[in-house]
Amino acid sequence: MSKKILFVDDEPMVVALMQKRLASRGFIVETAFDGKEALQKAKDWKPDLILLDVIMPEMNGYDTCRQLKAAQETAHIPVVFFTASQDSALETNAKKVGATKIVQKPFVDQVFQSLAEILGED
Repeated sequence: MSKKILFVDDEPMVVALMQKRLASRGFIVETAFDGKEALQKAKDWKPDLILLDVIMPEMNGYDTCRQLKAAQETAHIPVVFFTASQDSALETNAKKVGATKIVQKPFVDQVFQSLAEILGED
């Protein structure tokens, strides 16, 4: 059975690219364009992993991750921050809110190996 990934980013071009690249590697992909939409889709769709942008309007990735980890139905889902942020506190803040890993944009194909490892698909 293919693993389900919820990809969350406010940039439509990034979403389209990642959706295509993840699907071509056999993942089932759902997308969201902001934190509020991500929270709802995570509860309804129950993905195996969430790829979450940090810098988004309305609700940033930190707040979204914090709420995902606080909700019983989504707390178990690994969250990987997918970001272009160069904030020196990124790693510390990501750990505080419960993120599993950070992947920097622009990404390379090693990202997909990291996702496979997190999802247990060696």
